[in-house]
Amino acid sequence: MKHIISLLALMLFISGISFAQNKSVKTDTIYVAGLCEKCEKRIENAAYIKGVKRADWNVETKKLVVIYSAEKTSLKAIEESIAHAGHDAGDIRATDEDYKKLPHCCAYKDVAGAGN
Repeated sequence: MKHIISLLALMLFISGISFAQNKSVKTDTIYVAGLCEKCEKRIENAAYIKGVKRADWNVETKKLVVIYSAEKTSLKAIEESIAHAGHDAGDIRATDEDYKKLPHCCAYKDVAGAGN
């Protein structure tokens, strides 16, 4: 009986630790300008910085859903990484220099209604 109680207490303790660690996991949605599957790959790759667990950009809605550890990174850092790859992300705009590195087919600012 003591073993069962000890085992239950241990399981509750481990569950409590896991739950406490998951409090820092956040899910956010960011508007990211882009046009195609090439953009999708570039945006998702740029979003995968340290602390990001998942990044999924939808080419139709232009929305990126990111799941990340708030202890390891921030939404702003993710947006900055995407902007550095040439795509406007949330409130962060890609510099002209970074934007000009995009392939011609991914030039979203040249397409009416495709950019912010």
